[in-house]
Amino acid sequence: NNNNNNGVNGNNENHTNDVDEPYFHFSIDRVSQFLTQQNNREGFSTLVFVSPNNKVNQIFKSYQQNHSDLLSFGDIRTYTQGSTTANVLDVSAYYKHENGKRAGPDVGTSLRFVEFPNSSEGTQTLLPGLVHVDAEFPSTVCEAFSDHWVSNVDDRTEFIKILGETVGFSSKVDFNAGVVAAGEARIESTVIGNNPSFVANSPKEALQNNSQIYLPINNALSEAGHVHLFLKEIGQGIQHIASRVQDLCELVQHANDIRKMTGEGCTFLSIPRSYYGRLTLQDLQDKCQITSELSQAVFDQLQKRELMSLTGIVNLDVTAEAISKVEDGLHAHLKDSYKAKQQEIQKTILESRYINMLKFLGDHVTEETYLKIVRNQVLVDIQGQDILYQIFTSCVLQQEAGLEAPFLEFIQRVCSEKRDENGNPKPIKPGCGGFGIRNFLTLFLSIEVSKSMLEVENAKKENNLVAAEKAQKMVDLFTEQLDESNPILTRISDAMTAEGDALEMLEKSKSEEEKNKYREEAEKWNQEKLRGQEDLQKCSEKYNRVMKEVRL
Repeated sequence: NNNNNNGVNGNNENHTNDVDEPYFHFSIDRVSQFLTQQNNREGFSTLVFVSPNNKVNQIFKSYQQNHSDLLSFGDIRTYTQGSTTANVLDVSAYYKHENGKRAGPDVGTSLRFVEFPNSSEGTQTLLPGLVHVDAEFPSTVCEAFSDHWVSNVDDRTEFIKILGETVGFSSKVDFNAGVVAAGEARIESTVIGNNPSFVANSPKEALQNNSQIYLPINNALSEAGHVHLFLKEIGQGIQHIASRVQDLCELVQHANDIRKMTGEGCTFLSIPRSYYGRLTLQDLQDKCQITSELSQAVFDQLQKRELMSLTGIVNLDVTAEAISKVEDGLHAHLKDSYKAKQQEIQKTILESRYINMLKFLGDHVTEETYLKIVRNQVLVDIQGQDILYQIFTSCVLQQEAGLEAPFLEFIQRVCSEKRDENGNPKPIKPGCGGFGIRNFLTLFLSIEVSKSMLEVENAKKENNLVAAEKAQKMVDLFTEQLDESNPILTRISDAMTAEGDALEMLEKSKSEEEKNKYREEAEKWNQEKLRGQEDLQKCSEKYNRVMKEVRL
């Protein structure tokens, strides 16, 4: 993101060598270093942090004391451009490993810390060598602000330790192996970050302020799946970068429209419709209080009129008028019962298109927004009263189809407007909405689904029916795992939210009686969370076994 609607232009852009290049970060040597380490794959080479004044030297000393091998140079580099001075510290993000031991710095991905000692904090954010230029953008362009950056690494705990010892980052969220598994593919992930004092007083401030830093870190636990293949093909590096936007559905709709009109632009991961909801016979019976015979008859008519798939996925654009035609195909003895419950039946059918979201979002959003979410395949989660919308692109910077490559994520954090005891708006904490425990697994599964769908397509092109059938079974299994995991993930998420609320009340408690009450409450929900994780582990193990059988 660039603030103030300014573009960015670089100096010394057209070089055949580095003789005249005063900035290492623009040098051919740096580009070659990155590509060599990354197996000549394009990617995101550097994470850059603007540091408060006088902090870069502290960070340098921390690396010098604890991880001197990761320093790219022997000291901080100072650049002067006009009246602006910048102190720049470059370090390798990770260590390389051979036979389970450290083998020097991994010089592919870098962390860069920049400070501007003679400028007021926040007024200067341009990397040395870049200058502002006037720029105009169409009204349809959406501003995006950095939210988090995700790494795939060999040793997750080592990287967490490095950042804890050098910049003071700490763990925020842990997704263990029971949570993040898709068939045989298993990973662990931890979100680490800083602890800024900043709190926003408005949604606009929460959107634009970048003082909160989050760095999710993944490592593979099995020799299957995206993270394992990324590390095998490319090496350690940045899996994806995530940016916050004000209206995610609008952004995705615009991107999809452009792609349809021009044939160009980014595509997004395919999310199974069952993620959002499906109609079941039991739903019709229970919600509408009708007999199993009438429920089955309505089901049959919906499928016969092609208003619903064989698996209960109702057409997104179905109307109440189209549903009312179901009556025409019913046996005479069922019509009176149908008419008596027609409104309830229509409502249940229409809501089934997004019923999974409706269960945990309720009336937080309108039907129009629900349908936009489903149509654009946006992922949704809720933490307390905060809503998180997410979407992931297909691979970018990909040399050819089927190869691993980084991707992009766009998110919208809808922070609840809480008020204090006096009725005044409470400040908004950065990162409201969390990281989407439901969506984390959905992302992992969707990556595997998309790869399997590509295998289906390629096998059909080659007229290899056996391979196509095998790949389709994998698609179906990943989708089944998502469906089975969703209610368990909801339990875990609800328990985490309730535990967090109890711990917050514990901090505010003054009497010992109140403290004991909220300790017990927090522990109760912690145990519920752990039971949910155990159930999810069992679900993961089940599909791990089944997927192995399919691959044989």
